[in-house]
Amino acid sequence: MLDQIELEKSLKSNHELRKETEKRQLELLKAGKIDLDSEALKQTAQDLEDAYNDELAKFNPAPRTTEADKKNNIRSLDRKLEETLVLLVEQKLGNKSHFLLPQGRHKAGESMRQTAERTLKEQCGDALQVTFYGNAPVGFYKYKYPASSRTETVGAKVFFFRSVLKQGSGNIADSKLKYQWMSQKELQQQLQQAYYQSVAQFLL
Repeated sequence: MLDQIELEKSLKSNHELRKETEKRQLELLKAGKIDLDSEALKQTAQDLEDAYNDELAKFNPAPRTTEADKKNNIRSLDRKLEETLVLLVEQKLGNKSHFLLPQGRHKAGESMRQTAERTLKEQCGDALQVTFYGNAPVGFYKYKYPASSRTETVGAKVFFFRSVLKQGSGNIADSKLKYQWMSQKELQQQLQQAYYQSVAQFLL
């Protein structure tokens, strides 16, 4: 009912108004009540609508499966075009390497967002241009260090900031950096369960 009320009260577009005007003019013209210049009805709203429909019928959308999909190139941004991709970077924790969201240590005097911006730039370079959403973290994950690596603290807490690529941004230019662009389903398979659960809360 609310949808119907909204439809009834909504304003008509210029095309709809033009179509109604031309319909009234045509009826008056047939009744002999007005005499319109032939140029006025040379291209009517209906003619335009028919032309648009013809153009749409001829339109052939580009395939959604790219060469990067076929080759399973997980370093390419040109893959899984209908899904949101998340960046994972190889990082060493203790004696093992893991693919994680980019992370780094906080420095004195920095805000948390400044730490996130600096970390991303240091790890991924200047080619990757992003926009950060907000000054507050969107989530966190805490973990314990391996027993052999514990010195002053038992573990760490990682705060996540959400950012998106700017239009026209390049990919990571460092060919030596090991990184992956993952869909959410791939993230679930790649990340440890506890880490993925923390990340998934702000990716939904």
